[in-house]
Amino acid sequence: MNPNKALFNEINEHLLNDKQPSLYFNEVSQHKIFSEHPFNQLNRFKETEQPPQHHPEGNVWNHTMLVVDEAAKVKGKSKDQRVFMWAALLHDIGKPDATRHKKGKITAYDHDKIGEKLARDFLLAFVEDQNFIESVVALVRWHMQILFVANNLQFADIKTMKKQVDVNEVALLGLCDRLGRTNVDKAKEENNIRVFLQKCSQE
Repeated sequence: MNPNKALFNEINEHLLNDKQPSLYFNEVSQHKIFSEHPFNQLNRFKETEQPPQHHPEGNVWNHTMLVVDEAAKVKGKSKDQRVFMWAALLHDIGKPDATRHKKGKITAYDHDKIGEKLARDFLLAFVEDQNFIESVVALVRWHMQILFVANNLQFADIKTMKKQVDVNEVALLGLCDRLGRTNVDKAKEENNIRVFLQKCSQE
């Protein structure tokens, strides 16, 4: 078997079966294959900084590891665990390209939209199941709507989102995303999810 395909399958097994997938990822990411395409898309997370006021845990890799561990705890609530866990791993794949440093601030505007294409390209290297790919990609594309909808931001687009993805899956991933940070206020983030779902139900 192609070594890239073998590693993809190995990652899939750990995402679905590990209680703490980050332990595997922190080890396997040290291997040379992780510096080669397409796995280098994940390795780039390690050098992508995030705003410390929102992400005190540090770079995108640290955040993603926390998110996949949170996702592993609740994957049983998802209607498709494989889709859900791959979306947790790839949800911020757009951040390396989107991240900018300007006037002392770090931003990653549109990383959800950029991530839509990059997640699709990554999965197409290994998978022919279009339904699986598009289901993962939809969660990557819409994962930021938790923040946009709950805070009444102009980027909120409930109607389009509901045409493309199950809002309950977005909410589950979004909670893992919000909890995948250090020093997080869990009660506040859970309330944001409730607000998100309530507003979605009214559209």
